[in-house]
Amino acid sequence: MAVLAARPARIVIVVLGAMLAALVATGAWIAAEAREEQGRAGDREAVLAAAGAHARNLVSLDYRTVEADLRRILDTSTGAARAEYVAAAARLKSTTVRDKVVQTGVLRATGLVSLTGTKARALAVADVEIHWDGSGSPSQERYYRWSMELDKVGGVWLVSKAVQVV
Repeated sequence: MAVLAARPARIVIVVLGAMLAALVATGAWIAAEAREEQGRAGDREAVLAAAGAHARNLVSLDYRTVEADLRRILDTSTGAARAEYVAAAARLKSTTVRDKVVQTGVLRATGLVSLTGTKARALAVADVEIHWDGSGSPSQERYYRWSMELDKVGGVWLVSKAVQVV
């Protein structure tokens, strides 16, 4: 009789052990999914911050700080976009200093279009007021909209292509 009583107890222990293993596995799966989603959310935020910073850098230019301004543009870009900015830097610096240009930009919005692995696409909207110190000319307002492609390079999101859109 004691042998018969021990058999159901073993079955109960085996069933409870299997249920515990299933619960632990489910908990581990849920935790892994949460970590992955948190990583995706972090990347979404980082892409939007990088696109916004790059847009602000593009519209904020001052003849008195042009070297630092151009450095910020280069620091937030990579690939073809960076090569384009490097090629245009001397001309832009010369024109900015000669004409005493002061551009004050304001980022209005950013939006995520797509994010896959280390590639992303974002939209950025910025407005700028441009004036020329000592010229007597009235300030001008301009409105910029970009479609930006971004690459994650060394853990940092950088703009690899910025195209103005109408």
